[in-house]
Amino acid sequence: MENYTYNSFNLQLEGLKVTEVSVYPVFLFFFFSYLIIIFANVGIVILVFMDKSLHQPMYLLFCNLPVNDVIGNSILLPRLLSDILQSSSVHIISYYECVIQAFTTHVYGTTSHTVLMIMAFDRYLAICNPLRYAAIMTNKMVIKLTVSAWGVALVMVGILLGLTIRLNRCRTLIQNPYCDNASLFKLSCEDVSINNIYGLAFTVVLFTGSIGSTVLTYTTITVVCLMSNNKSLNSKALKTCSTHLLAYLIMLLSGMLVIILHRFPQYSDYRKLAAILFHIIPGCLNPIIYGVQSKEIQKFLSQWFHLRKVLPS
Repeated sequence: MENYTYNSFNLQLEGLKVTEVSVYPVFLFFFFSYLIIIFANVGIVILVFMDKSLHQPMYLLFCNLPVNDVIGNSILLPRLLSDILQSSSVHIISYYECVIQAFTTHVYGTTSHTVLMIMAFDRYLAICNPLRYAAIMTNKMVIKLTVSAWGVALVMVGILLGLTIRLNRCRTLIQNPYCDNASLFKLSCEDVSINNIYGLAFTVVLFTGSIGSTVLTYTTITVVCLMSNNKSLNSKALKTCSTHLLAYLIMLLSGMLVIILHRFPQYSDYRKLAAILFHIIPGCLNPIIYGVQSKEIQKFLSQWFHLRKVLPS
């Protein structure tokens, strides 16, 4: 008969299965990935706010992505790095820390979608309605879109976790390298039908809204560009949209890989790794993608490095 521990405030976190030989290579990979995420994303945000030429809706909305990447990875990776260096394959985590980690993880994933949706809306207005763009995309509109992106994520995830923390727990093992909603409600011996229903509805609404709005936006932009003979407009549209679309596809494919691997329990170790890479890959690549594609950012960095060279040491 299975032993049950009811409502324990100490949970066991099942970490990554790392061999003794690969402990330090894996640790260094995650450590340097975290450093890249922090320095690159914080640097992009500082750069945008320092340079007045970058005080445009496109860059101000983009700043939500690096902020989200820094918060999401700062909750996940330091704890993961600590667990990798410990010899035990099972690690202790408090229930409250687990709930905070699960909440932050889901807010990160949801905000990644909502921020890219408002960025797609910005590109749609800039290309399809350029004459009214300045009148519509005011500072107030940028603030409203930003609040909407974060507000939707916080409310939806708040309900998701609220349905989970109401449950009594009879198990203590989190079968994941970090806490998430599914791992938490699986600790309960109660009926979790409502959790499964809301979780499924949450996922369907988020992915339908995200993919649907992106497809509609880029279809409209493509039609406008095909009907236009303005080569300058088409070139600008291609450059800005390809940047946004690449960031969206990286985030989407990383997330879908985790969902697909959930269907194959025999690949649980790959699923754990994919879940971590879902945080790391977009966080590392987004600043690079936008930095390489943006002439304004390139110009600022070029001027800054030139100034550093001419100044006496």
